Amino acid sequence: MRYLKRTWPFHLMLLPALALLIVFNYVPLGGIVMAFQDYKPWLRISGSEWIGLDNFRLLFEREDSLQVIWNTLVIAVFKIILNLLTPLTFAILLNEVRQKYLTRSIQTMVYLPHFLSWVILGGILVEFLSSDGGFVNRVLHSLFGVKPIFFLGDGDWFRFTVVVSDVWKEFGYNTIVFLAALAGINPSLYEAAEMDGASRWAQTKHITIPSLIPMAIVVGTLSLGNILNAGFDQIFNLYNSLVIHKGDIIDTFVYRTAIQEGQFGFATAVGLFKSVVSMILIVISYRLAYKLANYRVF
Repeated sequence: MRYLKRTWPFHLMLLPALALLIVFNYVPLGGIVMAFQDYKPWLRISGSEWIGLDNFRLLFEREDSLQVIWNTLVIAVFKIILNLLTPLTFAILLNEVRQKYLTRSIQTMVYLPHFLSWVILGGILVEFLSSDGGFVNRVLHSLFGVKPIFFLGDGDWFRFTVVVSDVWKEFGYNTIVFLAALAGINPSLYEAAEMDGASRWAQTKHITIPSLIPMAIVVGTLSLGNILNAGFDQIFNLYNSLVIHKGDIIDTFVYRTAIQEGQFGFATAVGLFKSVVSMILIVISYRLAYKLANYRVF
């Protein structure tokens, strides 16, 4: 009782967040039942026909759903790899800049895109990457004589654009983790290496990079849980009917089949499949992070 009397204001502060968690995360779980039904909105859950695992069977029989899973894996894997290597490399390069004011200025500039929504960036990219007089195509044509590239209308170029634009948007913010790891390196290691005549490259190779490897392992393994999350906001704001074969991902597929086509049961089954696989991957990734880098949340 003494503990509760002393901490009740903190428990009270948690109530709004707890209410939001229950309303938006736990109450909707009842809708999972639709994955096992031929759900009809006018019949509701109680009146819809129970069809067992037919929706899941259809998921692996439809060519378009298998293509969507493949698209998601391709886009997500490239995002995971580049969103690990790019911030790591940038953090190492930024660590070599000796002028602190310049370092802060660069950090501020590369952080900014993270705080812009894909609704805004999507509009900017559509204008910049347009094949009809877009800034990027004008520059490529004037400097290299390249013919206009349909970045958002060709499937292969669309995947490339999605991955590169996501890395550009997030690498500055993701660099924070590695900069924090760099700040934790003992300065005496660099002093000792300098006294032994080690060059800046030798210090980076033998001190900086090995010190960052444990954090890179943690970030890499934990990102495995997002292998089926290719970025709904980004894809939804950039894709179109010309690239739907190679640009459609699980989240946009669920949105389209449920909201636009009214296949609520099938869409719920696809979403449930993704959630179960993601949960398994998250558990595996946390175990790997603990085994490889002795990292644990609890």
